[in-house]
Amino acid sequence: MKAVPFVAVILVMLIAGPPFLASYWVGLLTQMLIFALLAMSLDVLLGYTGLPSLGHAGFFGVAAYAVAVLSTTYHAGFWTCVMSGILIGTLLSTLLGLLVSHVRDVYFLMITLASGMVLWGLSYRWIPVTGGDNGISGIPRLDAHAGLPFAGPVAFYYVTLLVFVVSASLLALLVSSPFGFTLRGIRENELRMKSLGFNTWLHCWVSYIIAGAFASVSGVVWAYYNGFVSPTYLDLTASSELFLMVTLGGPGTLVGPVIGAGAIVLLKNVISAYTQRWPLILGTFYIITMFGAPQGLWNLGRRRRASS
Repeated sequence: MKAVPFVAVILVMLIAGPPFLASYWVGLLTQMLIFALLAMSLDVLLGYTGLPSLGHAGFFGVAAYAVAVLSTTYHAGFWTCVMSGILIGTLLSTLLGLLVSHVRDVYFLMITLASGMVLWGLSYRWIPVTGGDNGISGIPRLDAHAGLPFAGPVAFYYVTLLVFVVSASLLALLVSSPFGFTLRGIRENELRMKSLGFNTWLHCWVSYIIAGAFASVSGVVWAYYNGFVSPTYLDLTASSELFLMVTLGGPGTLVGPVIGAGAIVLLKNVISAYTQRWPLILGTFYIITMFGAPQGLWNLGRRRRASS
């Protein structure tokens, strides 16, 4: 509950600030919100269930590809593209969850890594559908496709903010529910939870499905924001960067991944404008943060507030 005033202040700033910002910064804030939602979806697995996934970006990319293919090749309507993207990503997480929910620790890490690389390989080699390395461009603008009466970066930002707030509220309800506390119990001691009569496999499977569903939502929004989809959104680098967002901000908090996503998106865009060696600077920043705050930036601040 101590995080509520902080979140409320940030939310007010996010609502009131964009009309007074340049379009570049509005676009940067939009990217932050999209990747913050994606990072929170991974946090359901990594932070709350204790399942470290290295293939989570696959659901993000698959949903984005669904929107791209349906809107450009088949000229499907807006809601058909949106619902299909979310449904395909969720169904994929349901099927893969049946496979990966049986294993733990490094085995879970390796299987999710392998599944993510399979999805990347399909997007790279299935050229008639995905366009291969060239990707798919020409995705219609959100305002034109959805028939909205407003257009422009600020309008798209507020649509993204609405999706983010609704999704974050649902995730907050999830992790504070009895189901969410069961996930935390599995993370801390799965054997004890089994002895108490909990079906831990089922809980892990459901958490994997939920994480994939919210990752798909962020993928749909990203497709309309970027107007272009390519295999780079499904590769190991994308999943590793997402993993970095969660661990940097603080897993198991929801607020932490938002901070981590915002920090990495900001650093990536600002530093890359001045040097091509931005991954080195980003890596250095991450190492320093892990030495000073091994549990993430948000957890460090929370410990300081508790001690004061």
